[in-house]
Amino acid sequence: MAHRLRDIVAALGAQAAGDLDILIDHASEPSTAGPNDLALAMDPRYADGLLLGKAQAAVLWVGADWQSFGLKAAIFAPRSRVAMAALTQHLDAGPAIAPGIHPLALVDPTAVIGMGAAIGPFVSIGAGVSIGEGARIGSHVSIAQGAQIGANALILEGARIGARVVIGDRFICQPGAVVGSDGFSFVTPEKSGVEEIRETLGKSHEIRNQSWARIHSLGSVQIGHDVEIGSNSCIDRGTIRDTVIGSGTKLDNLVHIAHNVQIGQDCLLCGLVGVAGSVKIGNRVVLGGKVGVSDNIFIGDDVIAGGGTLILTNAPAGRVLLGYPALKMDTHIELQKALRRLPRLALRVASLEASLKEVNAKGGPNARPRRTENDG
Repeated sequence: MAHRLRDIVAALGAQAAGDLDILIDHASEPSTAGPNDLALAMDPRYADGLLLGKAQAAVLWVGADWQSFGLKAAIFAPRSRVAMAALTQHLDAGPAIAPGIHPLALVDPTAVIGMGAAIGPFVSIGAGVSIGEGARIGSHVSIAQGAQIGANALILEGARIGARVVIGDRFICQPGAVVGSDGFSFVTPEKSGVEEIRETLGKSHEIRNQSWARIHSLGSVQIGHDVEIGSNSCIDRGTIRDTVIGSGTKLDNLVHIAHNVQIGQDCLLCGLVGVAGSVKIGNRVVLGGKVGVSDNIFIGDDVIAGGGTLILTNAPAGRVLLGYPALKMDTHIELQKALRRLPRLALRVASLEASLKEVNAKGGPNARPRRTENDG
């Protein structure tokens, strides 16, 4: 689909110069851009690529001499990634799901489908389900009984929405995600080895046989507006109360949210994050890739945890964390610097020990002379 450049400028809310009636088919890297591509060179580092490509128009940094690159038009982006967000949204046509209900979809008669919804083939929609206006449901999605999904949702291929899950408007769910699976919750009739280890901080008094009794999940999942769930992520429903994901929060691929977890608004959880049961996370929290969060703790507003951090205790609001166990970032960096100095320090200590042994073997600089038979 072709887009007139002036429409792209309007979508970005940016300044532009040159011929704004140029038609654009795609966005492209500068060096590979064709005549109908919009080259993306928002940083001077990418300027050389413009001379290699054939773009007529480009998105450039503010103050760029666009005509020197042989361009016919230019858009100027003060914040490149903000411009990318608006540009990609404008150019993304989205999945091709035909309006209405596909003949191969299975929709329970009691389900309510909003106006303008598009339901793809092999979709299963259970009893009492409510789907909002303009929702798009890709093929092989299943939505269990009693689930409620807001307006303009996009649920892509193979996603699973469990029973009684409540989801707000403009929800985006990538392929293979599961929302509303059972929580992983088990108990032993007697005190388990895990409980004993926690109480004693690592000491086990005996080895005993144990069997696990399942605690069923009676709660469900509540998700606010403008939430996104990445591919193959899993959100468990609560044991009694619901698991909660606040409005504006985004989950990357392969994120696991355990039962009873409460996540605030506008949080960002990157790939492979794992949050254990009954954790409470505040607003605007960012957890980098492979962050792990221990159960039953609290993470305050605006906490940022770098990739690979393991958070084992409560984290106060505004704290920046790194490492295992999680420490304040500046403390972690100082410890890593000290750790890198350990081999040299060990060599120095070994050298000093050797020198000290040599001195002692010779009696030392202040040692008293040994007595002999001729001494008086």
